[in-house]
Amino acid sequence: MPELITPSARLHASWLDAQAEWGADAHMDGAGLGADDDVESAEGFAAWTERLRRQADRTAAVEQGRVHATYWWIAEGDTYLGAIDLRHYLNAFLLDAGGHIGYSVRPSARRRGLAGRALGQVLHEARLMGMDRVLLTCDPGNEPSRRTIEGAGGVLEDVRDTLVGPKRRYWVTL
Repeated sequence: MPELITPSARLHASWLDAQAEWGADAHMDGAGLGADDDVESAEGFAAWTERLRRQADRTAAVEQGRVHATYWWIAEGDTYLGAIDLRHYLNAFLLDAGGHIGYSVRPSARRRGLAGRALGQVLHEARLMGMDRVLLTCDPGNEPSRRTIEGAGGVLEDVRDTLVGPKRRYWVTL
C-alpha cells in the first residue's frame, strides 16, 4: 500500500529509476531538487535527502530563494513513486507561480490516484500547521493535475503568465 514517507537515502536506486522515466532534465514538482544537487553518488543523494528533511525546521535558515517546506515521498515498500511538498509560506515567486504544494508521480505509477491521496494527506497537514487556505498551480494543459486539484476542492482564481510560463492558480480552503 503506497504511503507518504520522509525522504530517505535507502530509496536511491528506485529514485534514480524514476528520474530515468522522466528524463534527466525533467522538472519533478514537489521534489526539492536543485541544479547543484548530486543525486548520482550515494553520498550526494544522502546529503540531498538530509537537506530536504532540514528544510522543515523553521528554526534553521534556508537557502536563498527557498522557503521552509516539508517534503514527503510517495513510496510502496522500497519503490519510489513520487514526491509532494508543503511550503510553509509563500515568497513572491511561489505566490505567482508555484503555490504552497507541489507534487509529481513517476510516469509508470500514474493513473492510480496517488496524487489525489497524497494531496488529501498534505492538506490535512496544512490544517494542522494552522493554514486556512493553500495555493496550488498547474500548467494549463495538465488535465490530470487540474482534475486532482479540483477534486481536492481547488477553486480557480486565474490563469496567468509567470516567469515559468502560463499557470492555472487554485485556492483550497481548509
